[in-house]
Parts: sequence; C-alpha cells; structure tokens
Amino acid sequence: MRMNEGVEWAVHVCLLLDWMGTGEPVSTTRLAAGYELPPPYLNKQLQALARAGILASTPGARGGFRLVRPLEKITLMDVVTAIEGPEEAFQCADIRRRGMGADQAESAFELPCTVHTAMRHAEYAWRRALAAQTLADIRAKTERMLPTLADRVRSWYELN
Repeated sequence: MRMNEGVEWAVHVCLLLDWMGTGEPVSTTRLAAGYELPPPYLNKQLQALARAGILASTPGARGGFRLVRPLEKITLMDVVTAIEGPEEAFQCADIRRRGMGADQAESAFELPCTVHTAMRHAEYAWRRALAAQTLADIRAKTERMLPTLADRVRSWYELN
C-alpha cells in the first residue's frame, strides 16, 4: 500500500505546531519553510486536516493554521483518513465471476471471495494499528530520541 506523501507532511506539521506552542495561527508559507515544502501543495493537506477537525484555518493576512485538538486526541488513522479519505485501500472487483468463472452458477459465489477476505483482514489490522497510535506517542518517542528538538523548532521559527 502506498500513501500520499501528504500524510507524512501532515503528521510533521501537527507535531511542529505542537512544538511551536503558540496556539496562534501559523501561515502555510512559514510551516512549509521549515521542511522546504511547496506551500500550495502543503496548504491542500492542511485544509484537509481542517475539514477533519484536527486543525483550524484562519483566513487573512494574520491567518494560518493551528491545532484544535491535543496530540493525545489525534491518531495516525485520523491523519491518514483526513489526507487519503475514508475509502478502503483494497477494492475487490470480484474478477472470479469473469473468464473461466463467467459460466458458473450464482451459488458458486455465495461464499465471500477468499482474496477479498484476506485483504480486508490485513487492512483492518493496519487501520487498528494506526488508530492505536496517537501523535502524542510519536512526539514522546521523538523527544526521547532527540531531546532538544522542540527547542530547536521554536528557535528556528523565531529566527525565520
């Protein structure tokens, strides 16, 4: 399964907003500068997070984005769903009904397709794992690995 790079960007920006700690809106241009990302494309991701209730968007010259939920209340699944949408990754086309299966009686298809069932099982496990991990968990692990990162983030954004 391949996810849009916007998922990565969205998670990083949520962490960034938390580390900045201002509670004030931060412009897309400023947020994008910290990672050398294209502001228009990042803005699409941030708008998706706002629609999902993770960020708030404030229009205008002093506008931007801010977190509206604490990281403890935002899961990786929340971010993935905001960016990728709620659709299931595997879309069964039920190809077993075509070709050599086209002339089978309808009763041959009463049981669910085993490929479909296996893929659903795997996707549900993946979704449960993402839902079990909050952005606060990621922040804590990052800060254990890089104890000065939050201070570096604040310093960088104060200077730029």
